[in-house]
Amino acid sequence: MAANTKASRYILLPARGVRAVATNASPATAQFLSALHKQVGAAAKAAAPGAPAVKVIESVHDDGAKLVELKPAELAKLHAAQPGIRIVPEVFYYPAIAPRPVPIATPAGAKGAKTKGGKTIKAAGIAKAAKVPGASITFTVASKTGGTPIKGCTVVAFTDFANRIGAQGTTNAAGQVSLNLGASSKKIERLYVYARMSFWNGLKMNFTLTTGTTIKLVPIDLGYQDSLRHFYGNAPLTSGTSLKVGVIDTGISPEPNLVIQGGFNAVTGENPNDFGDNGEGHGTHVAGIIAARGTPPNGIRGLAPAVTLRSYRVFGKNKPGASNFDILKALDRAVSDGCDLVNMSLGSQGSVDAATHDAISHSRASGTLVFAAAGNDDRLPVGAPAKDPMALAISALSRKGTYPSGSVEVGDVMGPFGTDPKNYITSFSDVGPEIDLTGPGDGIISTFPGGYAVMDGTSMACPAALGAAAQLLAGQAAILAMPRDQARSDAMAQFVLQKAKGLGFPPQLQGQGMLS
Repeated sequence: MAANTKASRYILLPARGVRAVATNASPATAQFLSALHKQVGAAAKAAAPGAPAVKVIESVHDDGAKLVELKPAELAKLHAAQPGIRIVPEVFYYPAIAPRPVPIATPAGAKGAKTKGGKTIKAAGIAKAAKVPGASITFTVASKTGGTPIKGCTVVAFTDFANRIGAQGTTNAAGQVSLNLGASSKKIERLYVYARMSFWNGLKMNFTLTTGTTIKLVPIDLGYQDSLRHFYGNAPLTSGTSLKVGVIDTGISPEPNLVIQGGFNAVTGENPNDFGDNGEGHGTHVAGIIAARGTPPNGIRGLAPAVTLRSYRVFGKNKPGASNFDILKALDRAVSDGCDLVNMSLGSQGSVDAATHDAISHSRASGTLVFAAAGNDDRLPVGAPAKDPMALAISALSRKGTYPSGSVEVGDVMGPFGTDPKNYITSFSDVGPEIDLTGPGDGIISTFPGGYAVMDGTSMACPAALGAAAQLLAGQAAILAMPRDQARSDAMAQFVLQKAKGLGFPPQLQGQGMLS
C-alpha cells in the first residue's frame, strides 16, 4: 500500500492555553511560534534547527495559535524537534439547527441524500430513480392566505417514513414541484414542506397525494405568540443595557430590527471586515432572538434589545462547516473586544477538540461567559463544544400550542413532560449531565436576511438562554465591574445558574431549568 503523503491542516499550540506566555510554554516554544508568525503566507521553510519546512496559513498573535499544513513525515519531524508544541487536527463544527429528515431510498429503489450538520448533502455516485411515465406527482405549495405560490420550498415526501423511503424536490417560481414516487397517486406517511422564510414550515401526515394537490403554508404573523414569547413576552427596549454580546456564527445581516455594532470575519482567507451574514441566515436568526429591536406586529423583539451586539463570522460562504481554528480566532477577538457573553449555536457529536477547549477556557479566564447549543441529534449525548466544562450547555424547550397546527414542530413533541404538561424538551435536543440550562428552541420567529423566518434547534434555545441571562446580568453592576478574569466569569455563571427555575424535567434534560 502506498504511503500517505497528502498534507493536512493542523493547529499549533503551546503546552497549555492559546498563547506561549511564561507560565505555559518554554522560551523555545515561544520563539518557535513567533518565528512561524513571520512566515504567514510565505513559502514553507524551517523555523528552527531540526524542524521541517512548515507552510503557515494563518496566525493568532505572534506567540499564539498557528494554522499550518503538514504531511505525515513533517508532522513526526515537527513533534521530534519541538516537543513543547501541541499539534491539533483541524476539525469542523456545524450550525445547531434541528435535523430535517431526508429520503435514503426512493420507491423505485435508488438511494437518495444524506445529511450532515443539519444540511442535506448529495452522496457521490448515487443514481436517481428512473423516470417512469406517469410516476411523478406534480403539486403546488401556496400561502394559506391569498393562495400565492411559494418559490424555493424544499419538499420531502415519505411513503415509508421508518425506512426513509420517499422523494424530495424544490418548488419552482409557480410554487410547483414534481416528485418521482412511482405512481400518479400515492399514500404519503409524512410530507414536509420547508420554506426559506416568511412562512411556518408544514407537516402533513397519512394522506393520499395526487397531481394537482395544493399544500398550504401559514404565513408568519409577527404578533404571534411562539414559545419564546409565551415564556418571555416582549422585553423593554432597555433590557440588556451595559452588556456586550458576541455572536459566533454565519454572520449577521443588517436588518431593520437589528443594530450591529461591529464585528470580525474569522474565516481563513476571507475579508476580515465582512462580518455580515454568509447567506445562510442562521446567524441573523440567532442575533434577533437576543437583540432584535422591532415592535410586533410590525417587527420582532429579542430578549435583550439594548445589548451591544457584535458579529463574529466563522462560517465561510458556501461552506457548511466552521474550522476550530476560526472559532478560536473569533473567541480571541470577542474577548479582546470586551464581550461579556458569547453565543455559539454550533457543534458536532464527539469530544471537544483541544483548540476549541483552550479558546473557551481563555474566554472564561478573561471574564467572558460562553453559551453553547447542546446539539440536535435526537437526544444523543450533549455535543461539542457545549460539553466543555467551561461552557454553559443549553437544551431546547418547547410548548404545545405555540405553533400552528400542521407545522413541523408538531413532530418534535416528546415526553417526559414538565410540571405543566404542555411543556416538553424537544425530541431533537441532545441531553446529558452537561446540560446547564434550557430555553425555548422550537418554532421560533426571528430576523432573517430580507425578512423573518421560523427556525428550530438548540441553535435557537442557546440565544434565548443568553438573552435571558443578559436581562438579569444588566442589573448586576458589581459583577460587571469586576476585573476581567476567571472570578468575573465565574460570578456571572453562578448568578445566572442560581436564578434558573426548574420546570419539572430531569436534570439531564433541563439542567438548572429555565431563566425567568
